[in-house]
Amino acid sequence: MSDLFSTPQASANKPEVSEPLAARMRPATLDEILGQDHILAEGKLLRRAIEADRFTSLIFYGPPGTGKTSLAGVIAKTTGSRFESLNGVESNVAEIRAKIEQARVWRDLRGETTILFIDEIHRFNKAQQDVLLPHLERGTVRFIGATTHNPYFYVNSPLVSRSQIFQLEAVDTASIERLLVKAIGDKERGLGMLEISYDQKAIHHLAELSDGDVRKALTALELATVTPSEEIHITLEIAEESIQKKAINYGDDGHYDTISAFIKSIRGSDPDAALYWLAKMLHAGEDPRFISRRLVIAASEDIGLADSGALRVALDAHHALEFVGMPEGRIPLAHATVYLATSPKSNSAYAALGAAMKDVETGRTLAVPPHLRTPTSKKLTATTGQSEESMKYLYSHDYEGNYTPQSYLPDGRIYYHPNDQGLEKRIKERLEFWRKSKSES
Repeated sequence: MSDLFSTPQASANKPEVSEPLAARMRPATLDEILGQDHILAEGKLLRRAIEADRFTSLIFYGPPGTGKTSLAGVIAKTTGSRFESLNGVESNVAEIRAKIEQARVWRDLRGETTILFIDEIHRFNKAQQDVLLPHLERGTVRFIGATTHNPYFYVNSPLVSRSQIFQLEAVDTASIERLLVKAIGDKERGLGMLEISYDQKAIHHLAELSDGDVRKALTALELATVTPSEEIHITLEIAEESIQKKAINYGDDGHYDTISAFIKSIRGSDPDAALYWLAKMLHAGEDPRFISRRLVIAASEDIGLADSGALRVALDAHHALEFVGMPEGRIPLAHATVYLATSPKSNSAYAALGAAMKDVETGRTLAVPPHLRTPTSKKLTATTGQSEESMKYLYSHDYEGNYTPQSYLPDGRIYYHPNDQGLEKRIKERLEFWRKSKSES
């Protein structure tokens, strides 16, 4: 009895293939590479460099399945170069040296150029990356690296400085849909030898949930065609089973970029965007306590005195998360996110502290005025000839309104400039009265 994954013997028209569909459908030309017109359209720098065969070292940076490896192969084919590849996870210094020596021999004996492609270059340690440097200088190989991590952070500076860096973007849904339809009809590389029909909703679902990853979309399509039946019809239900829950690209860059978008959406008073980035982080498995801590910071940094209640809401959300745990903990996180995003905004306290800290770090350190010192210090100060009046501290609660003009900094400098947002407007009014009283005293 055959099951979903059995290979039917009666299917005479099923192609005999050893490679996965994603490998068979790799682009063969620059025009077949999807979704990278920003670097490969006619007239763009990278395309001109490839077609003129005028480039040295390249680093491709982008999410999985966007064509980094495929592009390296197409470059080798377009320029008529030998293509050698290594993987940053598996390779070592000995293998790097061996590939470079082979390239030197082919160059010296046959005049052929070798492209050395290193996938996941960020996985190489500093010593492994440094091995490449002298050979790039001599032109022994032309280096192409690929990484899903920001090369400015994860690749050694000397290697980055010798390379041109191009960022590949996640492929748009429409382009992936067209590729899936092409794969279904392609008799040479795709699934054209099979009798396949499909619902357009199914193809759209595969493209949408692949999240810009062409490899994932093609792999899901291939899985959707595994059936003991002669005739294959891909329905939405089959597509949903084939791709299941999408895995969000959420490496180190995704972690920092998404939390950045989350905080900036709150600062920009956009609760809808903030909720989306919150949902993305929760879906990707982000530590919810990391999110709650950032909400607490945002409550003081971006809302501040315009609504001091925001800090209490953020702290309560953090404590509620610790108390109830996940998945219900997402509810107070959403509560705090919307509250902060819709609150009036002020960074005046944060900015004031920054200005004061800059003065402390770069300016002359101010001495504490005599009248603000402790009683013991005042006794010592008295021996230096300071008058009794200059050392007299005025206790604010002894005066009407619990305020009396008095200097608390030697030169009266001002750091805090309140705005008129939310509750801070009242603070601004009080402070203007106090500062005016001080200037007139």
